[in-house]
Amino acid sequence: MHPAPAPGVFAGTANVIAVLVLLLEFWMLRQALLRDQVRLYAAQSLVVSVLAAVVAATHHLPELYVLAVLSFALKVVVVPLVVLRLMHDTSEEIAGSATLGTASAVLVSIVVAGFGFFTIGVLHLPSAVLPTTALSVSIGVVLIAFVLMAVRRDVVSQAIGFFSLENGVSLASLVVAAELPLILEVAFLFDLLVAVVVFGVLMRVHHVRTASLSTAALNRLRG
Repeated sequence: MHPAPAPGVFAGTANVIAVLVLLLEFWMLRQALLRDQVRLYAAQSLVVSVLAAVVAATHHLPELYVLAVLSFALKVVVVPLVVLRLMHDTSEEIAGSATLGTASAVLVSIVVAGFGFFTIGVLHLPSAVLPTTALSVSIGVVLIAFVLMAVRRDVVSQAIGFFSLENGVSLASLVVAAELPLILEVAFLFDLLVAVVVFGVLMRVHHVRTASLSTAALNRLRG
């Protein structure tokens, strides 16, 4: 029985970058300071942009350079600046009380990330560009982003959770569909831009009406 061949430099680099994206997602979940959550999102987006540039250079896909630049401009610069500007009008720096404690939330995230990782591994989805491990990690990022949105009770954390979910989707798209036309890739960024506008309006209106970023008061809307 021959041992499995060692992964190449590209596969190893892609896997390391994907794992870094996952670790930054865990860090967001554990972070209590809202501004630090925004900075971690910017760092995660930077890592995804770097991966797009690496794929472009390695597989000679010049359109991914355009995607990497657009992703950097929007997700590393514009989105964090917009969110921080909206937070400037508030006095809140601490994330809203979570429905779960930090340790419990991390434990739940580990379980759901493991579920996603091993489920994708069982499916054996082929990829002509990135190693399948990166796809498994990207699913873990998406699931942890859902956990972040579910357990935090403030608009900023829930917005960052949604934005980081898009990073997980971007990572997955680089694995399974890196050769998609550029217009389709840009469409994902346009969706993110729309989401930023929606969350921006929600943050401002919610703060004006409740003088808080906490969503706990929204429980009164339940029938």
